[in-house]
Amino acid sequence: MSRAKALQYYVLTRLLLAPLMLWTIITVVFLLLRATPGDPVDAVLGNRAPDSVKEEYRQRLGLSEPLLLQYLRYLGAILHLDLGTSITSQGQKVWEIIWQHFPATLELTVFGISIAFLVGITVGTIAASRSGTVWDVGGRLFGIITYSLPLFWVGMIVQLIFSVQLGWFPLGTRFPINLSTPEGFTGLYTLDSLLSGNLNQFFTALYYLALPSITLGVLLSGIFERIVRVNLKQTLKADYVEAARARGIPEVPIVFAHALKNAMIPVITVLGLTLAALLGGAVLTEVTFSWPGLGNRLYDAISARDYPTVQGIMVFFGTIVVFASIVIDIINALIDPRLRY
Repeated sequence: MSRAKALQYYVLTRLLLAPLMLWTIITVVFLLLRATPGDPVDAVLGNRAPDSVKEEYRQRLGLSEPLLLQYLRYLGAILHLDLGTSITSQGQKVWEIIWQHFPATLELTVFGISIAFLVGITVGTIAASRSGTVWDVGGRLFGIITYSLPLFWVGMIVQLIFSVQLGWFPLGTRFPINLSTPEGFTGLYTLDSLLSGNLNQFFTALYYLALPSITLGVLLSGIFERIVRVNLKQTLKADYVEAARARGIPEVPIVFAHALKNAMIPVITVLGLTLAALLGGAVLTEVTFSWPGLGNRLYDAISARDYPTVQGIMVFFGTIVVFASIVIDIINALIDPRLRY
């Protein structure tokens, strides 16, 4: 079988397996929500509401039906792309909640992963190109520390230092309350302000985004630093690198023009797995920094036992991770001719 046909077969197989993976995510989330302590009716009506009122409300939500029937009804709704209606948001559709809050999460994620890439690749390249020196040891420590530190704890510390004590960055919002937010179809404040040509709004949105995105990016950069450092060290020992040195090519072009692009292939491979960690990190970052994104809304829904909202957001996140992993695998196969399927 030729490489092109093998790749087509692999992509088709992954696409056919995607519904199975999504069904697994839907089932696990559905069962875990029902297994956790707490009643959504009590969360909405309170413990002092009469039992008759609670039972009527439970029947209206469909929670008094057998678990299997609830599950089958939910699967049928998913097949019709209906994520349900929020219990705690006055009848708001879950899709409306996603479109309302996801742009803030996407903006934080894009800036966070950009910072993680920039910092991780820079530190990893410096450490690998100076093997056995203090730069190498420092890069190794940087990767271990940033990978192991809990994001919520670091988030509280940086807020305490840079927002409360020094007053350099704002807290708990995405844009100043006394200013009009950027208007546009994307919902990304930085992009919408640029498209409208309003640089004042752009720099304001960037200023409010800086502290949470830098915190998220730096802590996730350890993943990329470790991969780049290890793979670049191995690549710098390859025969073609030694041949380039023998021809008198300076070390900097060897590192950046020859070795680094080959060492980046595993980084792209891990990117699909990192996306799941990035979304999880975005949730922790949003809660810690009170960022008005979908992760923060998910936390509120879990606290309120809002089953439809939690299920809908988790299905949405799961869909992103599944299909992003497929895209990353395809890109990795296209740029690395050594891979066989």
